[in-house]
Amino acid sequence: MVAPAPVLSLSSVETDIGGSRILRGVSLEVHAGEVVALMGRNGVGKTTTLKSITGVLGIRTGSIHFDGQPIARMSCDARARAGIGYVPQGRDIFPHLTVEENLQVGLVVHGRRGAEARQALERVYSLFPILKEFLPRKGGVLSGGQQQQLAIGRALLTDPKLLILDEPTEGIQPSIIDQIGDTLKKLKAPAAPPDVIERAAHDVHEIQDAIRQLKKEHRLAILLVEQYVDFCREVADRFYAMDRGAVTISGPIADLTDEVVREHLQV
Repeated sequence: MVAPAPVLSLSSVETDIGGSRILRGVSLEVHAGEVVALMGRNGVGKTTTLKSITGVLGIRTGSIHFDGQPIARMSCDARARAGIGYVPQGRDIFPHLTVEENLQVGLVVHGRRGAEARQALERVYSLFPILKEFLPRKGGVLSGGQQQQLAIGRALLTDPKLLILDEPTEGIQPSIIDQIGDTLKKLKAPAAPPDVIERAAHDVHEIQDAIRQLKKEHRLAILLVEQYVDFCREVADRFYAMDRGAVTISGPIADLTDEVVREHLQV
């Protein structure tokens, strides 16, 4: 039986920024129905890899294939229309628009109307129930985790084949994430108020549960950049670890042992 072709494939990609080589022969694959974690210390090239995939940065050499087609020469908007959904670090929601208005942007961009739009919205609400509750609220007053849910929901409304998430726990205070318990890594930090911890824990669990549900549907490929190892262990199927612009180790998520983390991910 022939294995299905990956939704996304990078082969020996090299990318320069300002004359400096940032990516040095990056190769990776993401298939439909799986979550792949792209990991590494700060400054090793993870975000540059994402920008190369989405077309924000042009590549110097190598190839990028999406849904079986080469896309290295395609514009950013053409890649988005082809089915690449990108939730960047910082989320880029519209803070002065309501949750409902933010979601409508996703529908308008993809030209979804009527029953199709309603069905797409209900799918988002099923993944992130808090969004339906907060429809009249301005995006800027939501918590970091709720803004992340809104950004992911808006991206899903464009009906992507590939969803790229850049640091989905960013904006949720690290000192709080670290106290969530078994779900995310514990570090020494000042105790946060119980209600704040509970809200942050809920936000993180909602994002994790949504990623798991999307994976079950087996129609979406997800590429996740995330620095919290335990988050990746919870939701990812495979991982790639980068250092100095190159992939240094990869494999099934079960191979992401504490020894691998110490050698390849810890500062």
